[in-house]
Amino acid sequence: MLKHKGHSSKKNNLAINAVALQDHILHDLQLRNLSVADHSKTQVQKKENKSLKRDAKAIIDTGLKKTTQCPKLEDSEKEYVLDPKPPPLTLAQKLGLIGPPPPPLSSDEWEKVKQRSLLQGDSVQPCPICKEDFELRPQVLLSCSHVFHRACLQAFEKFTNKKTCPLCRKNQYETRVIHDGARLFRIKCATRIQACWRGYVVRKWYQNLRKTVPPTDAKLRKKFFEKKVA
Repeated sequence: MLKHKGHSSKKNNLAINAVALQDHILHDLQLRNLSVADHSKTQVQKKENKSLKRDAKAIIDTGLKKTTQCPKLEDSEKEYVLDPKPPPLTLAQKLGLIGPPPPPLSSDEWEKVKQRSLLQGDSVQPCPICKEDFELRPQVLLSCSHVFHRACLQAFEKFTNKKTCPLCRKNQYETRVIHDGARLFRIKCATRIQACWRGYVVRKWYQNLRKTVPPTDAKLRKKFFEKKVA
């Protein structure tokens, strides 16, 4: 009897461990606690929008009380983490079958990740998913130091139904909003504008120089003075 009980308890433990591991794999691969696209938040927003539509009332807009609020540059350039809280422990992690997830990165660790990304030149290169420049579109930095468009990463997570890095396949990464691509794009645009303006100024200066200073070539010098006399 004791042997039979011990054998049945081992079978039960194996079954519990197997179920716990399967549950961990599902939690690890499915898109839960999304950093970019949170389904629960979208559902709540849809419900709120429906309730607002029901309670909406007609208001006459006279345009007298309009106040234009300019967006603050400090807020637009601020970097922040999209998933500050780690995901809850799965049953396998609670039983000790699999190690717990790493703690969230600190500000110093995020700075190291960003420096690694800058050394790799990720923000200078196009987005690895859409192969287009970052320009002024929202940009995200992953904890594995890879950089993508926020919309591209959101579409990739929805398509694959997994939260893995498109380049290194790291699971359950952390995401941080950065603005390096936008900053580099602004510098690039300012450089082009300055180059165009300097070229215009130099061309105007050269045209005035040709009108005032006679050339050294004899034939051109003769034509220059003939125009002056005429």
